[in-house]
Amino acid sequence: MTDYELNDIDSEDIGDLLVKIEDSFNITFVGKELHYIKTFGQLCDHIANKIPLDNVADCTNQQAFYKLRDAFATVLQMDKKIITPQFELNAILPKKSRRSSIKKINKHLGFKLAILRAPNWVKTSLCLLTLISLPILFFSWKIGLLILLFSLLGFRLANEFGNVLNTKTLGDVAEKMARENYLKSRRNPKTFNKNELT
Repeated sequence: MTDYELNDIDSEDIGDLLVKIEDSFNITFVGKELHYIKTFGQLCDHIANKIPLDNVADCTNQQAFYKLRDAFATVLQMDKKIITPQFELNAILPKKSRRSSIKKINKHLGFKLAILRAPNWVKTSLCLLTLISLPILFFSWKIGLLILLFSLLGFRLANEFGNVLNTKTLGDVAEKMARENYLKSRRNPKTFNKNELT
């Protein structure tokens, strides 16, 4: 396997990755502890050594799916046997009750699944409004600032009340869940699979 040099990757992307790793594995990078790391492989080894958990070689995606299946079956009162990774979310989460169902599923899981978003036309409109506000700031800063604040509030509300699914199947949700909430997705959150880090 090729070990990629980290200096070939944008530093902002690495920073975003490190924040996600800290959140997902409940660890913190302090000071210059990563200054000696030059390759992706070294980073993975450092993370694996830093995680104070037992290494157990079982599949986190599979465990995430079982937790999801249990949550969906309980909240939506469905038979677990019919819920598979290929199960289409649109089929079990109708638009009318989607937000409330997801809220109950989040409560059952104990963390938030970020699987809903605003419609693309709303996001595009808010982006255009933001862009329009920037040149207006130079001519009338009060009006420009008002438009900018309105668009930022719009983004916040769109994220809060969006009702469009950003994943297609339950298997997709399980992968996303395992990626973003690794330890909470595992059967035993005091373990991790070192092989899944690379």
